[in-house]
Amino acid sequence: MSVLFIGMIAVVAVFAGATASVVGFGIGSLLTPLVAWHYGTDLAVAAVALPHLSGSVIRGWRLRESIDRDILLRFGVLSASGGLAGAFAFARFAPETLSRVLGVLLVVTAIAGLTDWSRRWTPRGGIIWILGLLSGFFGGVVGNQGGVRAAAGTRFDLTPMKFVATSTAVGIMIDIVRTPVYLIRTAANFTTLIPVIGIMLCGVVAGTLLGERVLFGLSRERFRHVVAIAVGVLGLWLL
Repeated sequence: MSVLFIGMIAVVAVFAGATASVVGFGIGSLLTPLVAWHYGTDLAVAAVALPHLSGSVIRGWRLRESIDRDILLRFGVLSASGGLAGAFAFARFAPETLSRVLGVLLVVTAIAGLTDWSRRWTPRGGIIWILGLLSGFFGGVVGNQGGVRAAAGTRFDLTPMKFVATSTAVGIMIDIVRTPVYLIRTAANFTTLIPVIGIMLCGVVAGTLLGERVLFGLSRERFRHVVAIAVGVLGLWLL
């Protein structure tokens, strides 16, 4: 790894951790394409999983009193099941296919962030549970799950604090079931990932702790749009 790439990873990791604390997603969306640039998408998805889990655990612990446990059990189990299925699909896909799938999901996530569709659209009935499965599945395949989960979560009529806390807890459940599959698939190359994982982990943890304040003096809405544009550009670059 070059010094420039190490610096980019460190900066984006802090930014991604802070972004996830502010808008509820961003660690996988921002870090995976950057790491894929150097290592390929399959290794990038595996490498980002551990920092993603670490940031989610910290955020979840700080918000643990606000978790809606009933929704966590019902929606979370479905999402975790989808995550496990997605992780097994990840193990079968070629790196080129993973890159295209990730690119499409990043562009969709960007559109959702710019149009606020996840807050305007209210899914009903069985669609909620289908979205739970899909959020887990996409999280398992390419590590991008926040947009779909947010769309489903709006139907539960939770306070903002409960929404973020419960969504984070669901994300942790998905991370727990998918990460072992990633590690098994990338076992032969895992030693090459250790330095970048360490850098990302430190950056994400620092960003998560700093992310309770809106960065750069932007409002939450303006910041959400800035992140959405960045995610969309990364998605188009992958495609």
